[in-house]
Amino acid sequence: MSSRTPRHPLGPLSLAAGLTLVCSAAHAQGDTGHHHKARRHPVSKNDAASAQTPKALPPKAPTSGSALKTTDNSIVATPEETEHLQVIGSPMNTLQTPIGIGRMPEDVMHTPQTINVVPKLLMEQQNVKSLDEALRNVPGITASVGEGEGGMAGDQFLIRGFQAQNDIYENGLRDFGVYTRDSFNYDHVSVIKGPSSEVFGNGTTGGAINITTKVAHLGDSYSGGFSGGSGAYYRGTLDFNKQIGDSTAIRITGMGNENNTVGRDNVFSHRWGIAPSIAFGLGKRTTFTLEYFHQTDNRVPDYGVPVVTKPGTSIAKPLTEYGLNRNNWYGTTYDQDASNVDMLTARLKFDLNKNITFYNDARGGMYSRYFSASQPGCDTTCATEYFTDPEAATINRRGHLGGPEPYQQNDWSVQDVFSGIAKFSTGSIRHQMIAGVDISHVYDRRTNYAYNFNGQNGTKTDTTSLLHPSATQPGLLLGSLGQYSGNLVNISGVGHAMYKTGDATDVGAFFSEQMWLAPWFSIRGGFRWDHWDSHYSANGGTAGAGVSYGQTQDTFNPTVSLMYTPNSNIMVYFNWAQSTTPLGLYVTNSSEPLKSTTQGFSPERSSLYELGAKYNAFHGRMGFTASVFRMEKGNALMTDPSTGDVSSSSDRQRNQGVELSVSGEILKNWTMIGTYAYYDATTVSSLTAADVGKRIQYAPKNSATIWSTYTIAPNRPWNVTFGGGLTWRDGVYLNATNTAAVPATVEWDAVISHNFGKHWRVAMNGYNLDNRLNYSNLFSDRATPAVGRSFLFNLSANY
Repeated sequence: MSSRTPRHPLGPLSLAAGLTLVCSAAHAQGDTGHHHKARRHPVSKNDAASAQTPKALPPKAPTSGSALKTTDNSIVATPEETEHLQVIGSPMNTLQTPIGIGRMPEDVMHTPQTINVVPKLLMEQQNVKSLDEALRNVPGITASVGEGEGGMAGDQFLIRGFQAQNDIYENGLRDFGVYTRDSFNYDHVSVIKGPSSEVFGNGTTGGAINITTKVAHLGDSYSGGFSGGSGAYYRGTLDFNKQIGDSTAIRITGMGNENNTVGRDNVFSHRWGIAPSIAFGLGKRTTFTLEYFHQTDNRVPDYGVPVVTKPGTSIAKPLTEYGLNRNNWYGTTYDQDASNVDMLTARLKFDLNKNITFYNDARGGMYSRYFSASQPGCDTTCATEYFTDPEAATINRRGHLGGPEPYQQNDWSVQDVFSGIAKFSTGSIRHQMIAGVDISHVYDRRTNYAYNFNGQNGTKTDTTSLLHPSATQPGLLLGSLGQYSGNLVNISGVGHAMYKTGDATDVGAFFSEQMWLAPWFSIRGGFRWDHWDSHYSANGGTAGAGVSYGQTQDTFNPTVSLMYTPNSNIMVYFNWAQSTTPLGLYVTNSSEPLKSTTQGFSPERSSLYELGAKYNAFHGRMGFTASVFRMEKGNALMTDPSTGDVSSSSDRQRNQGVELSVSGEILKNWTMIGTYAYYDATTVSSLTAADVGKRIQYAPKNSATIWSTYTIAPNRPWNVTFGGGLTWRDGVYLNATNTAAVPATVEWDAVISHNFGKHWRVAMNGYNLDNRLNYSNLFSDRATPAVGRSFLFNLSANY
């Protein structure tokens, strides 16, 4: 008996929905080539939230003698003030992007840390459809999927070679969910590189990913779009904003999407989402925004192809490098990843006066997920047969811990962050103080199911041909709750547990102060203290009463920055910061490591040393950044990919390197954004002598991205925008011993588009144009071939 959720494709409904969106409120993604932002000088604080918006609409109700507010809350001059206008900025210059978090009040230009931004205009030009696609524009990020007992999927990223699966935020609040995030509600995405625990709390070894969402704004706007193309791809989007009164607005964004994956058999995603928001007091001293987000996704997980060592060689590679069909998928008809995500977020901002501002951000989230995935394992016999008698080679789809076996996951989380900013002077020294309290709780409950094969209780054999896999496995049965309990995963020291429960509560307090000792020099120091209390239990099945563990840890994370700013367009900085990752931090999105032998483990501790410079050039049209850094992680926690066992070690890992970026408008109508990163990532010391001096797994030595477009005859009937870009990443090792690797990623993408008048746009995007065999999600002994050559047509409008 199967307890899995049935897979219902959206089918004609999603297509009809997409067409309806186009007819009612289609979306024109602006292929703007020469969009400069006009601001009053000095810049008002109210325009910070819209530094990336390339288009400003006239206000609804101008008031004589006062600044006018556009639909996106930016400030333009009144007729009486036009003589003070100066043209600055470009929507592609990422230095002008505000971080958008109360406890990080500055823009990218004035934040002393390496920050990569994926701006709204770039996502529109590339027709980005997911967080994963957006982050391909950021060097040093690789996608992985958690392994071991209960191996996960969803968005699992590494930043600079370090895990970041618990470091995804929306508007500064942590998103604990385990799902693949669609980008229909994104304004822009920022990646703050390096330890940032002083701001975000525990974690952030490699950095933090912060998503700024689309929320209600003043003015009216209506947009939508439809996309279709390779892999039976159909997608409709909606974005509706309506102003009510002089300071209230509502906004609704929505999405329906269904697609197969080009270059992979049987892999698809059917999803839809909606995100309404309402904002009160826009432009007033007190602003309150309420946001709701829902996403339903029904997809097939893809655990890739085996990585094996060819006889006579020393480095294992994916079998697709030796001629295996890149389309081969090694799952069964039971494989499914069905998720429902609901989040309610309330954000309050109160300006007590011009020097003191208070923020309170709160979120509650619920996550429901049914997950079942085959993890193909190709042992020595399988590998040998492939190179000697390939037709005889078979693969074991339950190759890791007998699974992972299916489970139903039901989670919830709450978080509240209260903070305040105070600005004042003592004599000639200016100060900015930030302080607050961050409280969160997350709960995870998993119910495990088991397979049975041909009625043989305890047998987990599930093999298929390596060359010609079949998704149908006669005799393979998925049991209902409690059925075949002897086939549940045998957790070391516990038994075959039917239920696993984890929870954690974090209470944090943070404080920082920035002092301008001179107009051109400031120093910033801060810290965060956290009290971490986590628990884990496993019971039911053959585990009986099971086990229950808990731990409490207090962590302290400081940061110090020195900033030299000779003028508003140049900053040279030095930043030192630390972060900690306590055991059990990843409550919802990894195997739970708490055991009797691990409760006393100290948290991982990471340190960052970074020297960098940022330059805002050509009246804000172009932004340049350069940084050299050194990251050190000690007391590394190691997870065995086969057993899920966690061990603590005295291993020290170090990643040092250089990051460069350029973004903005080179010449009129010609925009570009480019990044480059060089990483010297090695294991400095280890209890395993063979690992010393080896590269950190998943950390590329070199990586770079570039995207550029040019518009011919903008605002003319014969206008056309064309361009494209390159994503390049060196090959990476898949394990600490550097005995398995995947080759470099090289992907060429392109776009061509045309605007019909002021509102309508038609575009065609091409991805992986040379159909190169690249790899997306990486594992210790598997790799997933990336999407093959594909094309996507888009019709959109904006009113």
